Amino acid sequence: MHDVVILGGGLAALTLSLQLKQRLPQLDIVVLERRTHPVPHAAHKVGESSVEIQSHYLAHVLGLKDYLERAQLKKFGFRFFFSDGAHDLTRVTELGASTFLPTQSYQLDRGVLENDLALLARERGIDYRDSTLVRGLEIGARGQTHRVTIEHAGGDRNGHDGKVAEPLECRWLVDASGRAALIKRKLDLAQPNAHDVNAVWFRIGEKVDMHDWTDDADWLARCDPPHRWLSTNHLVGDGYWVWLIPLASGSHSVGIVADEKLHPLAAMNSFDKAMAWLQQHQPRLHRDLEAKRDKLQDFAYFKHFSYGCKRVYNGADRWALTGEAGLFLDPFYSPGGDFIAISNTFVTELIAQDDKPGGPGPRLAGLYERIYFLLYESWLPLYLDQYPIFGDAEVMPLKVLWDYTFYWGVMCPLFFQNRLTDVVAMTRLQKSLGEAQAVNVAMQRFFRAWSGLSRRRNPPQMLDQASLEWFAELNRGLTDELDDAAFWARIDEALARLDALALQLVERARRDYPGVDATEVLALLGTRAQRGAADLLFPELAGA
Repeated sequence: MHDVVILGGGLAALTLSLQLKQRLPQLDIVVLERRTHPVPHAAHKVGESSVEIQSHYLAHVLGLKDYLERAQLKKFGFRFFFSDGAHDLTRVTELGASTFLPTQSYQLDRGVLENDLALLARERGIDYRDSTLVRGLEIGARGQTHRVTIEHAGGDRNGHDGKVAEPLECRWLVDASGRAALIKRKLDLAQPNAHDVNAVWFRIGEKVDMHDWTDDADWLARCDPPHRWLSTNHLVGDGYWVWLIPLASGSHSVGIVADEKLHPLAAMNSFDKAMAWLQQHQPRLHRDLEAKRDKLQDFAYFKHFSYGCKRVYNGADRWALTGEAGLFLDPFYSPGGDFIAISNTFVTELIAQDDKPGGPGPRLAGLYERIYFLLYESWLPLYLDQYPIFGDAEVMPLKVLWDYTFYWGVMCPLFFQNRLTDVVAMTRLQKSLGEAQAVNVAMQRFFRAWSGLSRRRNPPQMLDQASLEWFAELNRGLTDELDDAAFWARIDEALARLDALALQLVERARRDYPGVDATEVLALLGTRAQRGAADLLFPELAGA
């Protein structure tokens, strides 16, 4: 009999087990991982690029900052090149920061990270069992315990040889098994969404550094330090994007993510096909990778990778889903680790409250689930039907500006300031979050309408996010310690900034394309967005 059994032993499971043990040291936790440890470095899993919520979760909630600084790579933010068909990246528009922004994020070698976290979990008294298969689930209801039947490769934990089935019982059962989705399948919780996008990816056992692709001194000097390779680099075109992510083990992760309607998976679902596709769409990257063919470490793909879920938490029956066992959006903007951090925080609070006699655990599950789905539903429109505009160097940089203002201004403070599990605060915020979500959905439709008229000008320029003082300050302010009054002032400021930014984007679009339809956005803004606000957009450059 155990307090908590976690199905799966990857990133979501390991971080949850550490968070639970930190919050409730006496908790008896078993983690069941099918892979044999140590797992390979680099050639392992996707989900290597972290952004601010996940980075804060790992560094400060779990206390792993020193480890991240020592064993992983500091990320040089997101960077975008509008480079479809381009042989020379210096001749296209680049979007990114010229220097590191203040709030740190990391590139994560998942093999290194999960091996190290598994060792740390065992050191802290967590029963982490690798080489273990789940053979059966009996999910208890209304206070009954759960029963998990497992099988250890090579025998049981008492030294018996051969495949031996072993039963475990637990009060709380958490599914962190990723796309195996054991509880979701058992309880028929799968829920598709309309985002029909696929991905292929592989690792190359050598760094991919675009600074080796040119001797243009001016272009190289745009970034200080001159380390674009440390960014999560996005090479974008209509209907797709290609990622380049460096790993601490010395490898480089390469992926292609594409709208099935514009770039079918069948055209890239092997390494040779993917290389042929890159030769057409990203020829400069193709030339680099062609010289590194002998260093290929793996290749994999997912079809229709985005999905939702009908339920993720049940406080009365004491089960929960976290990570990709529940839902998954899209790797663009790297939100997967954020949703792990958010969900793990909810699950930890549910178990902590349930552990108290008469605690409100069962009642909280419904509230936390609504908040979690609200965040998912707020973020999904950033991707849904948006891939056709990814190659638009006029509109897409401004969409990225909007999306990150929404993320840093609204989503991040809720996590950084520990408000997601604050029932009073989240109840008070529901109306404002609903209004912000409505404006966000309207803005995503507006970007599509704008791009439909765009001339898609793509001059050789850098749109430097670090040059926007308000944007850099928004990033810096994420780590401020705010009291109650300062938190609410920060949220009000963020919502007002979103309104002002929406109005300025509409005015910029209408100046160049008077026929663009902004009716929905303006109706939602009403009189909230005041003209005369400080300029929030990139300054216009000569020749743009």
